[in-house]
Amino acid sequence: MPQGAIEDAKARFPLYAGVLLAFMGTAGNALGVEPFRSLFHIFAWWSYILLSDAVVYGLKGESLIVSRTEEFLFLLPWSVFIWFIFELANVRLGSWGYMFVPSETELRRAGYYLSGATILPGLFVTAETLSAIGLFKSSAAAPLRITPRLLDRLTAAGAASLALPLLMPRYFFALLWVAFPLLLEPLCYRLRLRSLLRDLERGDARRSLRLLASGAAYGLLLGLWNHMSGSKTVYTAPLAGKLELFGTPLTAYLAFPLLALGCYAMYNLATYLRCGRSWEENAQEPLPGVYPSPRVLLAAALALAAVLYLTPPLIDARTVRLYVAGF
Repeated sequence: MPQGAIEDAKARFPLYAGVLLAFMGTAGNALGVEPFRSLFHIFAWWSYILLSDAVVYGLKGESLIVSRTEEFLFLLPWSVFIWFIFELANVRLGSWGYMFVPSETELRRAGYYLSGATILPGLFVTAETLSAIGLFKSSAAAPLRITPRLLDRLTAAGAASLALPLLMPRYFFALLWVAFPLLLEPLCYRLRLRSLLRDLERGDARRSLRLLASGAAYGLLLGLWNHMSGSKTVYTAPLAGKLELFGTPLTAYLAFPLLALGCYAMYNLATYLRCGRSWEENAQEPLPGVYPSPRVLLAAALALAAVLYLTPPLIDARTVRLYVAGF
């Protein structure tokens, strides 16, 4: 069977699965049936990811889930890992918490993993959708001159932006969202991995703008589905303000475009383990000069396992306020 015909057959899966999950989640939530009620946001996100991928495939004849399935599967554990890094930081910051989550430990923690696994696909599939419809297609910028001094300054700013919220969360909690792009973009550049700095060095702002837009869209959808879901994310950061959209402070939405930039840099760093192979179109070949040592691979595997194992109990202990089985 020709490759195109195989992919056309595969493309039916995200379409049909997305429709099915959307129906199950919406109907179950409306009827108050568990776990659809308390975990509605998970059904919403996965249906969105699958249906968006189907749209991209229809527009371009290729997509992440259909055409780069291996890359999509590699995204998932690192998506959980990256979100758990933010959850570990939140143990110190106390900027958000959770209410009305399922009382059953197994179901609640399965929700953590399934929800965390949507972060990178949700952001990146949105960026691919924006690319497929031609948004920011002609966006350009003056080439940015990258020097060792600039990289050092960005790294220092990123390190400060990470340290200050952890040391004085009441005053500097918001800096967490700029810390990872500032800290990791120079590292990705130096490791010869894909980076937004490398794009900007060529005067290409398209990827940066699409990521910022996908982060903004992600934040709006997160707020909407959090509002509709039985379980709730509640924002407790200082200076959150009283103006809200979907029950989420307007100031919180400012963080999501920066989250997209940070997640892109964090995942690009993870691609070092695969010699630079990544989820993006035409990015499945190893990058020259990128060869992780066995020690790096072992350390990454241990870090991944430790964070995935240790974080859910910490979320339960520090940020979950009320356990409710149903409504």
